[in-house]
Order: sequence, then structure tokens, then C-alpha cells
Amino acid sequence: MSMGKALYSVGFWIRETGQALDRLGCRLQGKNHFREQLSRHRTLMNVFDKSPAVDKQAFVAPSASLIGNVHVGRGSSIWYGCVLRGDANSISVGAGTNIQDNTLVHVAKSNLSGKVLPTVIGDNVTIGNSAVLHGCTVEDEAYIGASATVLDGAHVEKHAMVASGALVRQNTRIPSGEVWEGNPARFLRKVTEEEKAFFSSSAVDYSNLAQVHAAENTKNLDETDSKKLLYKKKARDAEYDSVLNDLTLSENVPKSA
Repeated sequence: MSMGKALYSVGFWIRETGQALDRLGCRLQGKNHFREQLSRHRTLMNVFDKSPAVDKQAFVAPSASLIGNVHVGRGSSIWYGCVLRGDANSISVGAGTNIQDNTLVHVAKSNLSGKVLPTVIGDNVTIGNSAVLHGCTVEDEAYIGASATVLDGAHVEKHAMVASGALVRQNTRIPSGEVWEGNPARFLRKVTEEEKAFFSSSAVDYSNLAQVHAAENTKNLDETDSKKLLYKKKARDAEYDSVLNDLTLSENVPKSA
């Protein structure tokens, strides 16, 4: 048996012994014992008879939560801290779309119109950090700014832009090629050609970046720790070389008479 396997076995039995002692202690304490209930985070979680469906080429960050009837298309990315909760209805995310950190996507079950609305997000859409999308539709290559809120029945058309922090009220329709901002959101101006190009490039950039994060998240702890040690060694070597170079330069400086 190798040293690694031996240490793993020892560690396993120590943990098992600790859990056994905890259970024994709880029994001895009887009704007065305190049992801590641990809830492990699950990136994908079923609800009722519905389960998330994620394309193999999509990236879902380990701290994100996809719950119930959620579909994520090819090349899309769901970033850290996002919650997509498809319990009362469905959430559909197209291909190449990025939903950035801490964004909340939900569906509408109870509202003034009495409608149960899904959330539909098209292809190559960019949704900024901490946005809220609730029972709405966002068409292909649209852009939702950071901390923007899009409410029940709202419809953001292709190449439209919701500015950061804007509140799009219920049943509002934002036409293609327009920028809306404010609370409540109102028409500001037309989208420029440069902005349209940015919408497309942003989707591609995030898709590529997601591949890097996906690869990093597949590494085990040993690989990660080894890489950290290597970086530290290189940093120390570079610092040593820099100090040595400074000392050499100072020694070569001619002294004044």
C-alpha cells in the first residue's frame, strides 16, 4: 500500500470514529441532546416531479442553485451564487447566454393578472451581476445590466438593453434596439452599433471564460494545492532574483570622492 492510500485510510477511520462517538454521545444525553442538522448545498435539485436539464457544454458554478424545471442550453454559463428556481413554472436559458454572479431568476405564480408565467431567456444574452428576472421574456442578444429588475410579463426584445439598476415594471415591452433606464424604466435612446457588437462579444467572452472556470473546478484539492505551492516558489524565486539584482547594482555604483 502506498503512503497516500495509507494516510487516506487512517483519515477515513478517524472521521468514522468521530461520527460514531458523536452518535454515542447523543444517545447518552437522551432527549436533552442537541443535534446539528447539516444541509449540503446541491447545485441541481429536483422539486415535485421536475428536474434541471443542463447541456454538457454549459457551465454551472458550484455555488449556483438550479431548482426544478430549469433548462440551460449549450455553451451557456450560470455563475457563482445564482439561483434559478423553476418550481411553479419553467425557466429556459438558450445557448451562449451568461447569467452573472448572484442573479435571481424565478417564475410568476401569483400576480395581479392572475397568470402563471415562465421565464424565457434567449441565445447569447448577457445578464449582469445581481439582476432579478421574474416571469419575463428576454430575447436573443439582449443585455440586462447589473442589479436591474425585470418583472412579471415584461418582454425585452432582441438587441434591447436594460441599464444597470433599472426597474422594468410588469407587462412592459422594450422594443428591439432601445436602451431603457430608471425606476420605473423608460426609453432613453437607441442602441448604437458599437453596443450591439459588444452584446455579441460579451456573450462569446463569457462562454470562453466559463470553460476556464469549468476546467479549474474539475481539479481535485491535491492538484490545486500543488499549483499554489509552485506559484509561491516562482514568486519567491522572482523576489530573490530582484533583491540580488538590486544588491549587484548598488555594489557597482561608483563611490563619490
